[in-house]
Amino acid sequence: MQAKLKALDEWLRNRLRYCIWHHWKKPGKRRRSLIRLGVKPGQAYAWSRSRMGGWAIAQSPILGTTISVERLKKKGVYSHDGILSDAKRLS
Repeated sequence: MQAKLKALDEWLRNRLRYCIWHHWKKPGKRRRSLIRLGVKPGQAYAWSRSRMGGWAIAQSPILGTTISVERLKKKGVYSHDGILSDAKRLS
């Protein structure tokens, strides 16, 4: 059960990263957004013009380092594993 929840959490986080990347649409917006997330301008320029597909970008260090688990938690995305362990402690 734990392994399946962990795999589901990883997939959901990648899907969120994919949706964010897809929402940015154009390379200029992607570059500005990556810079805002702390990427150096030269690296942001190169990453924003990557020819990789959205799903590959979501699983790569490009979004894995900028849209981290901690950043997603700040936005209200919690892991199912943590919720399940909290529920077990309460019962």
